[in-house]
Amino acid sequence: MGTPICLVGIGKIALDQHVPAIANSDDWTLGATVSRSGTVDGVPAFTDFDQMLAERPDIPVISLCLPPVPRFDYARKAILAGRHVMLEKPPGATLAEVHALTNMAQAAGVTLFATWHSRMAAGVAHAKAWLNDKTIAKTHITWKEDVRRWHPGQNWVFEPGGMGVFDPGINALSILTEILPTPIHLQNATLEFPSNCDTPIAARLDWTGNVTADFDWRQEGPQSWNIDVETSDGRLALRDGGARLLIDENEIDVGPNREYPALYERMAKLVRDGSSDVDLAPMIHVADALTLGKRVTVDEFHF
Repeated sequence: MGTPICLVGIGKIALDQHVPAIANSDDWTLGATVSRSGTVDGVPAFTDFDQMLAERPDIPVISLCLPPVPRFDYARKAILAGRHVMLEKPPGATLAEVHALTNMAQAAGVTLFATWHSRMAAGVAHAKAWLNDKTIAKTHITWKEDVRRWHPGQNWVFEPGGMGVFDPGINALSILTEILPTPIHLQNATLEFPSNCDTPIAARLDWTGNVTADFDWRQEGPQSWNIDVETSDGRLALRDGGARLLIDENEIDVGPNREYPALYERMAKLVRDGSSDVDLAPMIHVADALTLGKRVTVDEFHF
């Protein structure tokens, strides 16, 4: 049996991804959950995080699947209680609070892992290796999905700190910052805000290096999670959020897609090594977009 882990925030992403990944892991076992309403069959369930920390000193690792805004307080309590912490993406509501958590974890001697599940998609490592020695001429991201399908009734995504379309868009940015051989920085952005929302529902972005992106949360039907890179030696395409890789339109065998299982394998190694992994590059691009972006008001949006 693996090391017990506590999963906090039993919503759609936890049930769809985290619970199966833990259940099939040799490293971990789900020892407890904390949620106001969600539970997992056969697993001790708490509604109060402080109570769980007090009653379950045998659980050394906390995996936080809460929305970004409340996550800091939970992470802080866990670190001060000497527990290792995994942060679902984005790792926090602000850059400053994640820097604070990083310092706390270092002082407490515990592991902090800011997870980027899309970096674990099957094609990403292969894409990074192929691009490493290439001269890149142009890169474009098309990341368009239906918020009603993936966040049904979750109004928090359009409230301050919810990030709006950058909630899925940051997945693309996590891949982009992983595969490009040289860093880029944002130059321009146009952000579309529904008149009744505090976060954007669509964005158009323009970076140095001839890198552009279109994000939209209103796409019905087939979903689009694509990255296309033109180089001096051919074209690379990532499809299905990085699960598929094509070079010059020829599909490359990259093996099975294991995003969340790979995250938990990575966490096990970090804990064994006594190290942390808190890369904020994707979140920096979101912060830059919200700083530089021209705001355009569009029609109201309702679930």
